[in-house]
Amino acid sequence: MKFNPVKPACPENISRRNFLKKSIRTVGAAACTPLAFPCSAAAKKSKLKIGYLPITDATPLLVAYSLGYFSHEGIDVERPIMVRSWNILSESFLTGKFDLAHMLFPIPVWMRFKQNIPVKVLAWDHTNGSAVTVSADSGINGFADLSGKQVAVPSWYSMHNLVMQLGLQVQGLEPVIRPSGSTLASHEVNLVTLPPPDMPQALLGKKVDAFIVADPFNALAQEKFSAKIMRYSGDIWKNHPCCVIVANDHLIQKSPIIIQKAINAIVRAQSWCLQNPKETAHLLSRDGEGFLPVNESVLNRVFGAIPDKELIHPQWHVERIGFQPFPFPSATRFILEQMKKTKVEGNTDFLTTLETKTAVSQLVDDRFVRKALDEMGGMNGFCHCDIKDEFTREEIVEIN
Repeated sequence: MKFNPVKPACPENISRRNFLKKSIRTVGAAACTPLAFPCSAAAKKSKLKIGYLPITDATPLLVAYSLGYFSHEGIDVERPIMVRSWNILSESFLTGKFDLAHMLFPIPVWMRFKQNIPVKVLAWDHTNGSAVTVSADSGINGFADLSGKQVAVPSWYSMHNLVMQLGLQVQGLEPVIRPSGSTLASHEVNLVTLPPPDMPQALLGKKVDAFIVADPFNALAQEKFSAKIMRYSGDIWKNHPCCVIVANDHLIQKSPIIIQKAINAIVRAQSWCLQNPKETAHLLSRDGEGFLPVNESVLNRVFGAIPDKELIHPQWHVERIGFQPFPFPSATRFILEQMKKTKVEGNTDFLTTLETKTAVSQLVDDRFVRKALDEMGGMNGFCHCDIKDEFTREEIVEIN
């Protein structure tokens, strides 16, 4: 791992809704043409239930449902259910309300090794997709400027908390967890948790000085309140994972064929999103299928290109949000090691006893995504990978 702490367009004559319908008809021919199992072999199960937060991290699940990819695989999936916070999503998953969900990568780590819940990470749901956002007139231009400030993260067990604390520590700042509004020393930064939908309003009301969260809430703050992006997460950790696809291991063991088919659909959806960013923005928005509570113009910011002037590392060519389903072990190892150094509320002794290599094998099950990718021609459509081993990469983290 390299860690350097440095000081296709839709034709004009086809409407967007018709384009989506045409996409569904096109893939309809693939129904019951499986990536791994014939439809007749599918295990019997009632409708799969999916939970999600109203963030673009959920995109592949929502697109797979909306374009009919799940049904084309021969599985029955209810319309995904939106919840407001990570606590609600986690509790709903733990009580069996949802069979599949997207979760911030550290949450299943907490579930598996602190709560002894047999959760498995099956694939990455997306890459990048988050940012540090501040008021335009704040004078905050980098992590060093956050000294003495109040900063919101969406969950203690989040990639956002991990990345934020990495950035602060490189600048010699100390992350602390105190009641909001507490008096701070100049070298301290107070971290608080807020549900993602509450963050833009908290910034506007000066309850926090900055927040780090998934889009579309960075883009929403840009559009509605003229906030500015201090730093994109993918400009800190190149093409990092954030949310992952999870399922209970009991379901995986009972219905592996259904799980394979679900992952097939999600991988196809990721490929579609890469090829159709504008259509993805429309589909998710209030103007389309209404999965996210924002207008299409907000989502066009998320699925559009980042101007080079807004990046520290334009040579990385990262997307504001990207899609690549394979759970690289190098990233999982890095996350586990960084979690041991990241402050959270509550007891974290369970992290100190984790042997990283063993924990990776217990947490991640990549059998299904490997099969799905193999049927789609490998990783070439998703990333520029080492041709010798497309399932290996070097983690690049550079904080300025």
